[in-house]
Amino acid sequence: MKKLISFLIAAVLFTTTACAAGNKVVSTGSTTDNTKGVLPMKLNIQIDNGASKHTLTATLYDNSSSRALVELIQKAPVTIDMHDFSNFEKVGDLPVTLPRNDTPTNTDAGDLILYLGKRFVIYYDKNNWDFTPLGKVDGVTKAELKKILGEGNVTAVLICSGQ
Repeated sequence: MKKLISFLIAAVLFTTTACAAGNKVVSTGSTTDNTKGVLPMKLNIQIDNGASKHTLTATLYDNSSSRALVELIQKAPVTIDMHDFSNFEKVGDLPVTLPRNDTPTNTDAGDLILYLGKRFVIYYDKNNWDFTPLGKVDGVTKAELKKILGEGNVTAVLICSGQ
């Protein structure tokens, strides 16, 4: 019995390592609220706005949509061509459809959103709708984010932090 318990503890510790180690991400707990709890990893978003390049770091929320996104980018970085929409967001299609966890959401600058299961959105201003919150860009102001994203189209590359 002690060997079985030791084995289970070792298995749990092994599977909860972060994306940077190349292992599958396991939730830190079961959460039904899409904005509570975070995954034990960070997401890097490399932005090329045509005039300059920047790397943003984001913390992902603990929900099935974010976990599916992590599984996708663990296989290989994902490049997304993004365009401006309504002067408050950049939107681009993911290569696959992810599970949806839509909930009434008030967005703000830095929010990462999944729209209709396939569209990856970076907000640089406010909006509200039924969306799936994926995470939040760390340590950047609205003005800084708007400058980084620029006025036209951008290319975003999603990478697990540490890769």
